[in-house]
Amino acid sequence: MVMIRQANLDDVAELLPLFDAYRVFHKQASDLEGARAFLKERFISKEANVFIACISATAQAVGFVLLYQGYSNLSMKPIIILNDLFVLSEYRGQGVGQLLIQEAKSYAREKRASKLSLFTIKENVTAKRLYEYLGFVCEQGFDMYELIL
Repeated sequence: MVMIRQANLDDVAELLPLFDAYRVFHKQASDLEGARAFLKERFISKEANVFIACISATAQAVGFVLLYQGYSNLSMKPIIILNDLFVLSEYRGQGVGQLLIQEAKSYAREKRASKLSLFTIKENVTAKRLYEYLGFVCEQGFDMYELIL
């Protein structure tokens, strides 16, 4: 059985291998110390909300979702950005990602957000299938631009 719980500063050590694996999955170099500092700062500054999926029998963390809050000037409400979702490969296809997204949806509703949004790479077909299954719609009306600094 999988349990989802909100993470806090005390959970950085538990999140660290998952966060680093997420970064490596996205072709970034492993950097445990950098990841530790990054996660600590997100919790200390209260910039992010993180939910962890744990196997209830062992309390082993097997996935996480990291959320940021932004604002929509058009709706004049918060928007919740699902920035990162990761599940260890051996637990994929078992509903862990779905539970994490359901928790993100509940959190967004609690914050009275106008929407829960995310970006994913075009090649991430498995994740896209999950997002669409859970009701996310791929926005076709906008082009995304980035200025790399």
